[in-house]
Amino acid sequence: MDPILIAILGICGMLLLIALHFPIGIAMAIAGFFGVSALLGPGPAIKMFATAPTQVLTTQTLGAIPMFLLMGSFAAAAGLSGDLYRLFHALVGHYRGGLAMATIGGCGGFGAVCGSSLATASTFMRIALPEMLERRYRPSLAAGCIAAGGTLGILIPPSNLMVLYAVLTEQFVVALFAAAVIPGLICLAIYFVTVALYVRFRPDSGPPGPRIPWRERARVARDCWGVVTLAIVVSGGIYGGLFTILEAAAVGCIFAFFFAYFRGRLTRGVMARVLSETAATTGLIYIIIFGASIFTFFITLTQMPDLLVRQIQAAGLSPGMVIFVLLVMYIILGSIFETVAAMIITLPVVFPLIVGLGFDPIWWGVINIMVIEIGQTTPPIGIIPFVLHGMRPDISLKTIFIGIIPFFFADLTRLTIIALFPILALWLPTVLGMMAE
Repeated sequence: MDPILIAILGICGMLLLIALHFPIGIAMAIAGFFGVSALLGPGPAIKMFATAPTQVLTTQTLGAIPMFLLMGSFAAAAGLSGDLYRLFHALVGHYRGGLAMATIGGCGGFGAVCGSSLATASTFMRIALPEMLERRYRPSLAAGCIAAGGTLGILIPPSNLMVLYAVLTEQFVVALFAAAVIPGLICLAIYFVTVALYVRFRPDSGPPGPRIPWRERARVARDCWGVVTLAIVVSGGIYGGLFTILEAAAVGCIFAFFFAYFRGRLTRGVMARVLSETAATTGLIYIIIFGASIFTFFITLTQMPDLLVRQIQAAGLSPGMVIFVLLVMYIILGSIFETVAAMIITLPVVFPLIVGLGFDPIWWGVINIMVIEIGQTTPPIGIIPFVLHGMRPDISLKTIFIGIIPFFFADLTRLTIIALFPILALWLPTVLGMMAE
């Protein structure tokens, strides 16, 4: 049988298993197993179930994922997210729409110590939403800025999804972290402008709060020393070359643990919850990676990505048009699948295509994560709005999605900027000497 036909059947089989509610990793492993069996025989296919998990478990960089997850959980338990929100609240809360800006700024800062969009959004749903509703903010704006701000968790380094992308594509993870810094700042700026324009045209949606005296602002700023210290230790250690990614994650985890402990918030129940959530999420991610490694080996054997590159070149499609089609595809996939699944399912085919067309893999990693971010909040199936609605059933999904619309157009704007000007993502890692010659 033609290898390309086997590849198509394997992809269709994987999607069918996912539609039948098989776990993503299991579905990819089954499709990969039968695909390799058809190409090489059952013997080599069975051996993959020994070699693929071993390769994953011995990848040192991948060990940073559970450490970053644990660090984010300890940081949330320590109340560092609340410290950040109070700081931004004190600085901009007296402006019209200031609490929405404070929420977005807090999400961006917490993303630097969390690495998870869902964790960031759910944390600020508990902290910021009651405050905004009490100040008579329109519920759509309040929920929309939390959903949009939450997506910063996987863009602003350190990001678990970036670590995963770097491992699966064999890229330098620190270069990927550096490449995301400027796009992350651009995202924050565009979100602030979006809120400012929103409340300009609908002044009643975000009334200004009282001006906080400078003495009080200074006190709130001092209270943020914990999260600032954590960000400096982790990010500064990585970019300064003091730590590897794994070492930085471990040191950050220790710091976050002590912050929670000495603040008296690390009770036995909290400790059990933090460890169980981290273990469950880590197990889920690793199962997906096991399946993805098997499926990637199968797709590589069929040489389907090489054929796609040749077909695109023969059809005369411009690289820009290919990127546009891929971005639309990822927005749709991101609204249907969880972020890890959306990226891993497509990487075996898309990444060789991107490299074959001459695009920089670091730039594409940032674009890939940004566009999956957008899918997380895209109607009608984006996962973050459903999580927020589950936390506050009194706020309807319609209200949340209406609030997301202005931020959706803001996301399209910054995605277009980074796609048209790759230097915005590549400048910092190039200056730091992290890009391959």
